[in-house]
Amino acid sequence: MLSLSRDFWRRHKRKAYVAVGVFGSGYVLYKLYSTYRRRISDSESDYEGGQSEINEIIKRQLQTHFENIQRISDSMTLPYAIHYLRCRISEELDLSQLTERLMQGKGQPNTLSPKEKLELWERLKILSFTRTALSLWSMTLLTLYIRVQVNILGRHLYIDTARGLGSSGVLDEIDAFDRHSQQEFLATADYLSNYGMSSLIPNMQRAAMEVLKEKQLRDPFSTNQLRETIVQILDSFMSMGPPHQWVTYLVPENAIVYKQLVAASSDGSALLPDVSKLDQLMAETRVVLSSDDFRNVAKISLKKVVDGLMEEVEMQSKSGPSLGVPLAKLLPRVAQLGTRLLEEPSQNSFIQIIRSLPEVELFYTLLYANMPMIS
Repeated sequence: MLSLSRDFWRRHKRKAYVAVGVFGSGYVLYKLYSTYRRRISDSESDYEGGQSEINEIIKRQLQTHFENIQRISDSMTLPYAIHYLRCRISEELDLSQLTERLMQGKGQPNTLSPKEKLELWERLKILSFTRTALSLWSMTLLTLYIRVQVNILGRHLYIDTARGLGSSGVLDEIDAFDRHSQQEFLATADYLSNYGMSSLIPNMQRAAMEVLKEKQLRDPFSTNQLRETIVQILDSFMSMGPPHQWVTYLVPENAIVYKQLVAASSDGSALLPDVSKLDQLMAETRVVLSSDDFRNVAKISLKKVVDGLMEEVEMQSKSGPSLGVPLAKLLPRVAQLGTRLLEEPSQNSFIQIIRSLPEVELFYTLLYANMPMIS
């Protein structure tokens, strides 16, 4: 089933991204162009006053366009990306074989030695926390990343439109930008699932092993301890390697590398047009993701998602947050948290937590208004 979902996504993902580019911008840009031409004609007798009014109309139209792309990205790009992310994590961190072996050992005591049982439990401990920490980090950063994409595209659209005003080919120029660069740039939303996971998973597992090495399976574990453990794993992971290494899991190094990866995975059938423009979009994205402001927003978002997750654990806990249960008994619940984090965005309360954070809204407002342009 997972492989079928992945195959379906690979076949149809570009249609989804094309829909985001076409339906999100085509109609509004047409209205923008028509309004501009109509206002130009109506204001010939009073150029200065009319030009000022036209500029205000254009600003409002562009803002509407930006909001439309953002809404469609939230309703199409993010759901597809989260779905594929969920399939990939479930496939790569499948715990069913471990749990089945432990259940067999419990029903048939002689099939596993005490040492083998302990090794299986230790592996289950590491992988359960790895899966949850990975799901939490990936969902949070992917949500933030896609919003960065929207802001960068909105900013480029604004500037390209301003440069093209007065030219009869303005609509053609913007349409060309949409057809070539916007669709392929939005398609990088699944770079994390397709390519970033190969190094992300072992590094997250290494962080989990480091944090959990002193935590015994029989130790009582409260909700507060669970929160601290997950936060420690995330902090350890984020501090690995050189600064901003985690950015490489989310966005390609450049358009050429991305083109080679896509061509290899599709037997050379996928060609990326306008590589220079795509490369510029990726470079600007890396600048944003590597900034201190984005890192602070990511930290705040991760902490709030952890808090929200622990609130659900407390509500579902029979023993209460302060009493605790043996860590071994807590592992099935820990593993299940990853599934909860990767639910459909429209039903995902954790994505709503991220979107509603004042720090997140302020960051993207400033990003759209003041984003540096890389030539």
